[in-house]
Amino acid sequence: MAGIKSYYIKISGIVQGVGFRPHVYRLATAYNLTGWVLNSAAGVFMEVEGEEETLQEFARRLVEDAPPLAVIRNCSIEEIKPQGFKSFTIRESESRGNREVMISPDIAICEDCKREVRDPGDRRYTYPFINCTNCGPRFTIIKDIPYDRAKTTMASFPMCPECRQEYENPLHRRFHAQPNACPVCGPHATLVDENGQPVDIPVVDLLKDGKIVAVKGLGGFHLAADATNIKAVKALRERKRRDAKPFAVMARDLEVARRYVRINPLEEKWLNSPQAPIVILESSFNPALVADIIHPGLKTLGVMLPYTPIHYLLFDNELDLLIMTSANISDEPLIIDNDAALHKLKGIADYFLVHNREIYNPCDDSVMMVTKIKTPHYFRRARGFVPLGIQLPASVEPILAVGGEMKNTFCITRGGEAFLSQHWGDLNHYLNYHNFLNGIERFKNMLSVKPEVIAHDLHPNYQTTRWARQQENVKIIAVQHHFAHMAAAMTENHLQGETLGLICDGTGWGTDGAIWGCEILKGDYRKFERRGHLKYLPLPGGDLTAQRPYRMALVYLLAALGENKALQAARKYLPDLADAERDLMLARITGGKEILTSSCGRLFDAVGALLGICPINHYEGQAAIELEAYATKKEGNYSYNIDCEEDKWIMNPLPMWPELLADLEKKMPAGEIAYKFHLTMVKMFTDVLEKVREESGINQVVLGGGVFHNQILLVGLLHSLQAAGFTAYHPQQLPPGDGGLSLGQAIIASEVIS
Repeated sequence: MAGIKSYYIKISGIVQGVGFRPHVYRLATAYNLTGWVLNSAAGVFMEVEGEEETLQEFARRLVEDAPPLAVIRNCSIEEIKPQGFKSFTIRESESRGNREVMISPDIAICEDCKREVRDPGDRRYTYPFINCTNCGPRFTIIKDIPYDRAKTTMASFPMCPECRQEYENPLHRRFHAQPNACPVCGPHATLVDENGQPVDIPVVDLLKDGKIVAVKGLGGFHLAADATNIKAVKALRERKRRDAKPFAVMARDLEVARRYVRINPLEEKWLNSPQAPIVILESSFNPALVADIIHPGLKTLGVMLPYTPIHYLLFDNELDLLIMTSANISDEPLIIDNDAALHKLKGIADYFLVHNREIYNPCDDSVMMVTKIKTPHYFRRARGFVPLGIQLPASVEPILAVGGEMKNTFCITRGGEAFLSQHWGDLNHYLNYHNFLNGIERFKNMLSVKPEVIAHDLHPNYQTTRWARQQENVKIIAVQHHFAHMAAAMTENHLQGETLGLICDGTGWGTDGAIWGCEILKGDYRKFERRGHLKYLPLPGGDLTAQRPYRMALVYLLAALGENKALQAARKYLPDLADAERDLMLARITGGKEILTSSCGRLFDAVGALLGICPINHYEGQAAIELEAYATKKEGNYSYNIDCEEDKWIMNPLPMWPELLADLEKKMPAGEIAYKFHLTMVKMFTDVLEKVREESGINQVVLGGGVFHNQILLVGLLHSLQAAGFTAYHPQQLPPGDGGLSLGQAIIASEVIS
């Protein structure tokens, strides 16, 4: 064995279910190396023997030429004594060792599988569960690690001889593809009517006939309907009781999508990516789609491409665009079970396309867009991304951070990574809360961690807060809402030291008992100081005012104009404000007992209502979303004051209101007024941050909070801050709103306990 060396190599990250062992096998055999490779709970391990120069080239290509879906977090190489192996083999997986391996997110159907499913000569022709090592379900079917078939919901489908041969051949693209199956041995789909009786009609024909079909997909059920059939779309909206919230669509392919939306190269890349998210795109208002029904009040349309074979088979040459919306009722969770779908969707769906592969981990579609500055921006991070870890600035103790109340995600840290859950929605709904609790246990098991610290929001009445405080034998840490937003943005941008944060959202419990929502913070991961905020105003009725923006418009008018002029303006511009409601609000406000708020979201609501764009929110954030959509470019801005009160900078937008009303009186288009309002916010925020920089000497600033889903505000402010000499950062891996809140809670808790 003269000149023969041996390397022991360990690789961790997303290296299971992505074709990593075949990659190792092919490389080793190409270089005539001997040894073995195996999966374990801690990663991929191997011993390789050969000449030193060859081993070094093997090790280089092992990482540099890794499979496209692999994510290598660590690669360690140790020289050991050669064992004299005669060949290179793939060994059985092992469960021993610390669980360091990461589970791959679910992956969209690849081009090879698309070709096979459309090939009449292929044995998997039209098979709706076709997959290979490069695509298919992962997170939604896995029950435990290491990622082997026996630990997935495919365990009940023994492979036929042909599938077994593919599975065991290291040179086949289905080698150890755990969901590997075919029509002989795998899951099958069945079309049934609303009574659960099988129906022998092509699904495509039903959709073309205007029927609504509930389709069991990868992480839950969708409701599908022909997007060009006005009657079908209207029926879906009415049956689902979804008054105004926009629908997403699924296009047969990119060519079809281009007929309805404008797509730039980066957006095209995301549409075709393995993650296959819903991408928010600029609508071209093709008359074949009725915008007022599909995406009312918006200039954008959420589009995705088929990401599973079952979706791919819903289209033909005549049917090329479907409404594809999550099949949940109101704020309830995703439906993942066949019987539950038949029960809960009865009267909504006409037919049900079900299958017998269990969904173990429910997971909704991810929603994102590409900003004007070419950065990714997430509205919801779920399928395709969860449970991919977010790298932390430093290794931390295992911490569970339970997030907020709405748009909830939780976060568990392990070593130098944070693992955020899929989107759970509003935890005030018991079933969402139940899924949230189940999800925590599954993530703890998957990551093999037992957190001894739980971080929660400061709000005393959040479900997450109540649950955290009930836990025993753990350290409980309360984290202020906007501080968590700031820390989340700092973490994903790997910032250190003191930073400024501009955090704008709708609601967050403040340390003074008020409802915060437009905050200038200064701090690091351990502590923060509130250096400024939007002027406090009363929030009569709390959540009721958030649902009825015209109420907040009256609050601002009263504060800016006084009662007489405010009521005159309200009578003219707020027709939804009834006299009795107005009088009750006046009594409550003048009584001085209302809770105060600095909410930026409520300010956007107020302007949207006054301009007649959206006086009532039928879904969260509607007024602000439509205010942005309505805005048309206009130079100039309105007046505002920045006052210093009790050593804090107070942003006062009240001087804006008489000028805004004057523009209304002059019949200036509401869209132009809306744009001037956005420019006013950009200028006011830049001015106040310059004042805080002058006193603190801190030049880096992060932007966070759900208001920064607004692209006019986000991009305009980033440009303005850059022009003012700031180094500005914004979230690009997580949503800026509450979907990323748990990451900030976790990193703050890690600093507090260190």
